Amino acid sequence: MSLPVFAAVLLGALLHASWNAIVKAGTDKLLSTVLVSGGSALIALPFALVLPAPAPASWPFLAASTLAQLLYFVLVATAYRAADMSLVYPLMRGGAPALVALAGALALGERIGPAGWLGVALVSLGVLAIAGAGRAHATGRGVAIALGNACVIATYTLIDGAGVRRSGAPVSYALWLFLANAAPFLAWALLRRGPELRAYLRAHARLGLVGGAGNLGSYGLALWAMTGAPVAVVAALRETSILFGLAIAALFLGERIGPVRLAAAALILAGAITLRLG
Repeated sequence: MSLPVFAAVLLGALLHASWNAIVKAGTDKLLSTVLVSGGSALIALPFALVLPAPAPASWPFLAASTLAQLLYFVLVATAYRAADMSLVYPLMRGGAPALVALAGALALGERIGPAGWLGVALVSLGVLAIAGAGRAHATGRGVAIALGNACVIATYTLIDGAGVRRSGAPVSYALWLFLANAAPFLAWALLRRGPELRAYLRAHARLGLVGGAGNLGSYGLALWAMTGAPVAVVAALRETSILFGLAIAALFLGERIGPVRLAAAALILAGAITLRLG
């Protein structure tokens, strides 16, 4: 992985942890997620109108990813209602690289060496450690939702890894993806919670735009990186966002980060680095 790609993925990791903190800090987690999704689409729209469209071969992947990411956003909001960010964020993000590495070897033909499999094991141990520590402070529901969302993250990562390579236009693929994600989510929110959404938008429009920019930048950088590096490697390196997430949860959300979660996060980070080197 070249230095520019490495730096881009790290920046994306920081942006990802930041927009998740915005959702967690919101008074209504689901409406905060809607605002972030809508903010991403609003920023993406003018660029999508002037740039060449992604190749038709990538459109089925865009559709499949949209469905998976709608489920992802709903589970993000649900998880943050059920448990602390310092618990569910590492579980959601830390569980995905191992699944991507395993499925990528089968679905995309990406080879994983011994160091890569060691990374998978380290990430898995870290996830199990956080899950075990979390059960002492939260119901199993938050842990179960977070682990389920890790499976969803792995699914759309693999879909987009294949789709962006067929698109011929990684930037356009990312822009179209954010537009496709936002449309049904916003339509649902307007139909089911229209008055609440409008009031929430008036109060939190700026956070929606900031979170939307973070969401767009985070995954857009990852998609660009996937065109020049193995999907499993990019997915693993993105999980440095776990450390950013823990730091934000402690410094800005007032959550207590115990030694077990710190040690488990270090395992996940070590696994992510090992996956990259493998």
